[in-house]
Amino acid sequence: MTGGELTDADAVQRAVHGADAVISALGPSLDRKATGMPLVDGTRTIVDAMGAEGVERYIGMATPSLRDPRDTGSLLGRIVPFMGRTFLPRAYRELLEMSRHVTDSPLSWTIARFTRPTDASRTGTVRAGFLGRYRIAAGITRADIAGFLLDQTTGGRFHRAAPAISN
Repeated sequence: MTGGELTDADAVQRAVHGADAVISALGPSLDRKATGMPLVDGTRTIVDAMGAEGVERYIGMATPSLRDPRDTGSLLGRIVPFMGRTFLPRAYRELLEMSRHVTDSPLSWTIARFTRPTDASRTGTVRAGFLGRYRIAAGITRADIAGFLLDQTTGGRFHRAAPAISN
């Protein structure tokens, strides 16, 4: 394992070298005073490094502000983007731009979408699917998020998909 800054393309490429998959836990700052969108360039750096190193599997995180084409109408799918655009517009734009670099790439990607992570104990039960088609709630434990992300390194159910997840 190596360390480095997202702005250091060589360090990112060294970190990706020899990996079977990349799990990104990057997410925009929710500080309303934050400026810029550094994670957009950082995500592009990760995607480029993965391409250069032949690493095909990317697993990341987002909110339902990122739409999946398999979603149908749902309250959660309408409220979360509205809240993001209205109350956290910079973070909303950064999240969508970060995700676009991944979804427009040739990578085998999965982006898990969730809305209310909690510090509760791991439940071991994760509902995963597409908004409007599956019963997806708002809350999920951080431990269950981590477990879901790890499971995606070998699972193919959500290839090039952005499932919503909850407990």
